[in-house]
Amino acid sequence: MGHDSSHLRQEIAQVSARLIVQEGITDYHLAKRKAAAQLGISQRQHLPSNEEIRKEVLIYQRLFQAKQHPQQLATLRATAMEAMRLLSQFQPRLVGEVLEGTAHRHSGITLHLFTDSPEEVAFFLMEKGIPYQLGERRFRLPGTVNYPCYQFVAGTETVALIVFKINDIRWSPPDPIDGKPMRRADLSAVRELMNLDSLEHSFYDNSSI
Repeated sequence: MGHDSSHLRQEIAQVSARLIVQEGITDYHLAKRKAAAQLGISQRQHLPSNEEIRKEVLIYQRLFQAKQHPQQLATLRATAMEAMRLLSQFQPRLVGEVLEGTAHRHSGITLHLFTDSPEEVAFFLMEKGIPYQLGERRFRLPGTVNYPCYQFVAGTETVALIVFKINDIRWSPPDPIDGKPMRRADLSAVRELMNLDSLEHSFYDNSSI
């Protein structure tokens, strides 16, 4: 029975990963429910954890998107670096799928910015002639707290700027996937990631000759 349960969890995680990558579903709970429905599984005890699904997303991308995924990820990270340079006065930090390496063609870029006046970000974007949409992003800290979010398009990529207070750079909100403090990366860390990716792709390209 335990073996069957483990197999069902993995099967749901694999289908969830495919739905996330192919359909751009961002809500992992919704992906689980859709995957379970497709497989005809109703018992909640068989549902995989969000972390299990994230691992399957990486596996799916390596197996079925071995060529396009590294290119998509490199493009997103390069665009993120350009945006971070532009917004350097707000101490930008890259978070989410683009940082974690699970980004796909539906993914956008998310940056955390830090300033005591969110309006400064709006004024900055207006001065640069960058059209934006203002919204909110919600975090559970534990109480629900909304933070301003400025969204704009850079080339073909969507960039979301979530604005925190200056001192908020000392802590990180919970990751919606595993509940742990969200990983953040500054410009130098993203640049290092890009260099590592470039070396890895070069190694595999040369080894396949």
